[in-house]
Amino acid sequence: MVRRSRGIPTPSVIDREMPHQVALPDDLCTDRNFTLIRRFLEERGLTYRTRAVIAVWNDGKQEQWRLHCFTDREAAASFLDHFGGIVFDPKRDRENGRARGVWRRQGAYERILEMGPLSVPEALRS
Repeated sequence: MVRRSRGIPTPSVIDREMPHQVALPDDLCTDRNFTLIRRFLEERGLTYRTRAVIAVWNDGKQEQWRLHCFTDREAAASFLDHFGGIVFDPKRDRENGRARGVWRRQGAYERILEMGPLSVPEALRS
């Protein structure tokens, strides 16, 4: 069994201490986009953690999204203004408010290939 490093907080601790969260499709957070996101956060000295959540639509379609979690509302707003994304409330948006619950999405699934300065790498577009 894999053990959690003592320096990495549990999902419930992240949700409690960093409740201001912005969700981006996981495919948008790879390759050069990862570098753009990290540079943005480091240049501004923003404290953050990332988490994953599985989004599930009514038709059964599922997609992994990456949550960028902040203690500060202004930091989350700055991130949202720059990259776009969806504001994610861990208490409201996770199934039954559970730290590991899925994200029930409304409406029809539509794959997002571009958002703000980010775009899905060609290798992941098929």
